Amino acid sequence: MVKQRLEKGLTQVYTGDGKGKTSAAFGLALRAVGRGLKVYVIQFIKGGFDYGELYVAKLLPNFKMEAFGRGKFVTEVPPTEDDVKLAKKAFKLARKVVGGGEYDVVILDEINVALHLKLVEVKEVTELIRTKPKHVELILTGRHAPLEVVELADLVTEMREVKHPHAKGVPARQGIEY
Repeated sequence: MVKQRLEKGLTQVYTGDGKGKTSAAFGLALRAVGRGLKVYVIQFIKGGFDYGELYVAKLLPNFKMEAFGRGKFVTEVPPTEDDVKLAKKAFKLARKVVGGGEYDVVILDEINVALHLKLVEVKEVTELIRTKPKHVELILTGRHAPLEVVELADLVTEMREVKHPHAKGVPARQGIEY
C-alpha cells in the first residue's frame, strides 16, 4: 500500500469526564497505521505505568510512542517540580515531532490534563495548533480541555460518564481499562 500525505490535517480534541478518550485516539491511530500513515503518540503524565498500549506499540509498523511521567497520578496542586520537568520535556518533543512534519498523525495523550494542572501553558498549545504543518492531524486528549483549545479545534468530542463499574467497586481490569 502506498500512502499519501493527508491533504488537510485537522485538530481533534477528545475530552470530558467519561471513559474512552485515549481509547478513541488509539482507535484512530490503528486505522491510520492500517492505511500506511505514520503515527506518533506522546503521553503526558502517563510514564511509569504498566498498561496494554505499551506492549502493542512495539508491534505496529509506522507507530512510535513515548510516555512521560513518574508512574503515579498527578494530583498535587501545585504539581511537583518533577511533574513540571517531565511535561515540559514531553511538550518539547511534541513541538519537534509536529513541526518536523514527518508523522501524519500526532497524538498528545492527556495534554488537556497537563494544561489543567498548569504543567504546560495554554498559549504554547494554541501556538502549536496554529503553526502545525497543514498535512498533520493533531489529536489532543484528556479531561478539562481549555476553551482556547476547544475553539481552535476542528472536531471536539466530549465523553460523558453515564455509568461506570468503578462506582460499584469493580476495580480496573488488565486488558480492558489498562
